[in-house]
Amino acid sequence: MAWIQDPLILAGRKVELRPLTPEHFDTLRALAKNDKIWEYYGRNGADDGVMDFFLQEAMELKATGQHYPFVVVNKDSGDIIGTTRYGDINAAHKTIEIGWTWYMPSIWGKGYNEECKLLLLTYAFEQMDANRVQLKTAHFNLRSQRAIQRIGATYEGTLRNHLVNGDGSPRHTAMFSIIKEEWADRKQKLQQMMEEKYACL
Repeated sequence: MAWIQDPLILAGRKVELRPLTPEHFDTLRALAKNDKIWEYYGRNGADDGVMDFFLQEAMELKATGQHYPFVVVNKDSGDIIGTTRYGDINAAHKTIEIGWTWYMPSIWGKGYNEECKLLLLTYAFEQMDANRVQLKTAHFNLRSQRAIQRIGATYEGTLRNHLVNGDGSPRHTAMFSIIKEEWADRKQKLQQMMEEKYACL
């Protein structure tokens, strides 16, 4: 995985992103039991079988250089609060995706997601020299779409019948991106957003 230096640890003020390992699986399974997390997902990660597949797949895709998964750690408590990853890694075209993200609901709206995205985007554009970072979500997941737009990503359109939900139904996918020419502006706005959130906590 030449494009990403493994092990990669990204640290901010509130969170630290650490490489996912099998030692984290039990904790993530326990966190995933909150059904509220999966209300707008195509699969229910509260089910152990679904979560086991998600975690095992993450490790397999890391081994082939396609994904790089993290656990998200609250720096104040040292507790794991969720997971996220780089995916669809394409070093030849210098493109990468951020996604497969979920957090425990108690930290929603408190700046943790924004800081995770800032860390991941900064590394992608400033260390990896990425041309494009994409993010995607289900067409019905309006909460996720609002979060993606809040960090400055541009809506590019919706891919119809792009994926399959857990129940076998087709899923439309809303696509977003940030490109390298936009990064300086998006970074400044994201940092300002973070400062405002910190001031309110």
